Amino acid sequence: MDKIFFTSFVCLLIFAIGTAETISSENIAVFEELESFNIEEGDDIENFELPFWKSEHGSKVLVNVDGFGAVGDGVSDDTQAFVNAWKQACTTPRSVFLVPIGRRYLVNATRFKGPCADTLIVQIDGTIIAPDEPKNWDPNYARIWLDFSNLTGVLFQGGGVIDGSGSKWWAASCKRNKSNPCKGAPTALTIDSSSAVKVKGLTIRNSQQMHFVVSKSVSVRLSDIQISAPGDSPNTDGIHITGSTDVVLQNCNIGTGDDCISIVNGSSNIKMKTIYCGPGHGISIGSLGKDNSTGLVTKVVLDTAFLRETANGLRIKTWQGGSGYVRSVRYQNVRMEDVSNPIIIDQFYCDSPIACQNQTSAVQISQIMYRNISGTSKSERAMKFACSDTFPCKNIILNNINLEKKDGTVETYCNSATGIGYGYIQPSAECLTSTDKDFIIEQTQEVKPGKTRRENLIHTEL
Repeated sequence: MDKIFFTSFVCLLIFAIGTAETISSENIAVFEELESFNIEEGDDIENFELPFWKSEHGSKVLVNVDGFGAVGDGVSDDTQAFVNAWKQACTTPRSVFLVPIGRRYLVNATRFKGPCADTLIVQIDGTIIAPDEPKNWDPNYARIWLDFSNLTGVLFQGGGVIDGSGSKWWAASCKRNKSNPCKGAPTALTIDSSSAVKVKGLTIRNSQQMHFVVSKSVSVRLSDIQISAPGDSPNTDGIHITGSTDVVLQNCNIGTGDDCISIVNGSSNIKMKTIYCGPGHGISIGSLGKDNSTGLVTKVVLDTAFLRETANGLRIKTWQGGSGYVRSVRYQNVRMEDVSNPIIIDQFYCDSPIACQNQTSAVQISQIMYRNISGTSKSERAMKFACSDTFPCKNIILNNINLEKKDGTVETYCNSATGIGYGYIQPSAECLTSTDKDFIIEQTQEVKPGKTRRENLIHTEL
C-alpha cells in the first residue's frame, strides 16, 4: 500500500469514527514504517556447490569428519571426531566442515565455539543423531545438544538431518505425566552470540525440547528449513528467537508439539515469509513477563503463511505481572484451516500447574496489524483480544479478515482492547471501538471476499 494513501486513509478513518485519541500521529508514523519493513532481495541465501570445492582451482579446504575418525554407523560415538574436525575447520580460512551423505553420526552434547577464520561453511549432508537416553546426558550440557557460538559470516547448508532422538525425553516430561518433575531439556541446534549467519536446507526433527534456537545474535538468515516432531511432543518449539535482531525466516515448513515459531524478549526486526505451520501451537510472540520480568519485542512482520490444525494461529501471549511492550507487528496474507484460535492476544497466559495470581502490571501490547487473514476456526471465538484492564491493548488494526466456522458462527471477544477495522471484517470486531469490557459481537454480513488458496501463497510478495 502506498504510504501517502495509507496515511490519508487512516486520517479519514479517525475523523469518521472519532478515534483520534486511539490513533495518534505518532502511531500512524509507526504503521507507515511497518509498510516499508519488508524482506529484501538480498536476504535470499545462495548455495555453494560441492563440485566448486573440489575444483583444482578452488580455494576451499575440505575438512571431512571421517578424516578425523568418525565412523558414521549410528552406534559408535563420533563426538571427538566432530570436535577435532571443528578445531581444524574453524582455524583454517575458507574451509568446509563436512558431514558426508549416507552416514549416521552419533554425537553427544557439544559446544562448537568461534570465532573462526573467514568464510567457514558447515556442510551437513549426512544425519547427526543424539543419544536417546536422558539418564546418560551430561549435566553440564543440560539445555543444549549442538551449540554453535561466537560465529561471524558462517554458512550452514546441506540436505542432511539433525535428529534429537527425543521420544524418551518427551515421556519424562511433566506435561506428559504430572507425576514427573518439570525441568528443561536440550535444544537440538543453537546459534548463539553470532552475526551474519546463514542456514539453508537443513532438516531438524524429534528434538528433545526446542528444535532450533537463535539467541543473542544479529543478522541471521534461515531458509528452506524443515522441522518436524509429533503433535503431542511437549515443548518442542520449531524456531525460537530470543535476544536477537535482524532475523529473516523464509520458506520454512514446521510441524511440532509446541509453537512453530516463538519470538521472545529482546528481539526486534524479525521478518518471516512463506511459513507452513502444523501441527503445533501456531506462530507466537511470547510468552513474555513471567515472574514479573520485562519483555521487549518490536518490529515483527509475517507475510504469507499457511497454518493447518494448530492450537493457535497468530498469538501474542504474556503473563500477568510483567512489564515492557510488544509493538509494531504486522501479520498479512495468512490462510488457516481448522485452527482453534486464529487470532489471539492473551495477557492472562498461565502455563503453570498451579493457578496464576491476578496482578495489575502487564506487558503493554500496541500497534498490531492484521491484514488479509482468512480461513476456518475450530472455536467460536475466531478473534480474541483478552487484555489487561490496567494496561489495555491499543491500536489494533484489522483489514480484510474472513474467518469462519464449518459448523457454526464465529465471534470476536474483547476485553480492554481498542483499535479500528476497515475493509471486510468477519466476524465483526466492533468491540474494539466499544468502551464496554467483555464485549462480544457476532458477524451477520453476507458478502464475503475471495479466499486465498494455499498454492497462491508461495507467490505472494511483500
